[in-house]
Amino acid sequence: MTPLMMLVLCLVMLATSFLSGIFGMAGGMILIGVLLVLLPVQTAMVLHAVTQMASNGWRGLLWRKHVRWRPVAFFVSGCLLALTVWSLTRYVPSTPVALILLGVTPFLVKLFPADWQPNPESRLQATAYGTVCMTLMLLTGVAGPLIDSFFLGSGKLDRREIVATKAMCQVIGHGLKLAYFGSIIEQAGMLDPVLAVLAIVSSMVGTTVAKRFLEMMSDGQYRLWAGRIIATIAGYYIIHGMTLLVISETSAR
Repeated sequence: MTPLMMLVLCLVMLATSFLSGIFGMAGGMILIGVLLVLLPVQTAMVLHAVTQMASNGWRGLLWRKHVRWRPVAFFVSGCLLALTVWSLTRYVPSTPVALILLGVTPFLVKLFPADWQPNPESRLQATAYGTVCMTLMLLTGVAGPLIDSFFLGSGKLDRREIVATKAMCQVIGHGLKLAYFGSIIEQAGMLDPVLAVLAIVSSMVGTTVAKRFLEMMSDGQYRLWAGRIIATIAGYYIIHGMTLLVISETSAR
């Protein structure tokens, strides 16, 4: 990888970790979209996992007093279940398919009944979300929008608890994703050690700077802008993924 590409990726990782540091979301979606365009799927997933583990891990440490550990424990149990099942198939999606699935993810929660309310304290719900979200991580690289809907929709947690608890769920989820794409699948992704270090540093810096901005926001502002940002990004990925799929099909003919 050229020094110029490394610089571009570091700037993208810095900006996306800053965005995630404020909302606890959106940054990962933008980053994986960029990486899928620039790198092979396996390598993109590995680099994204390293970056997100650093970003979420540092965010969780900064907000550690606000972590709700019960939802984290049950969420992780669902992640382990999904990883076990998908390890039997070792499936790796194509870039267009990954982008389309990535865009569809935030809207999955709309399929639930209108009177259904997410409850992060529910063992069954947290485990189910962990299973589904881990599956989406292995197919698209991220599951943040669905996790966001889980925590935002409950109304039981304030913005600090949402960001902190989600961060810990994401650390473990992305760690399992790293194991899947870095060693379990065939033709596992490889990552330049220098780029890995730069990714970690960039993520930690962006997350640290964002902490002050989150403290300045109200819960109402947080929920309003979080929803708008996710919907905009998701819509773009659906269109972009479908465009790539059409181009791929046309070229194949």
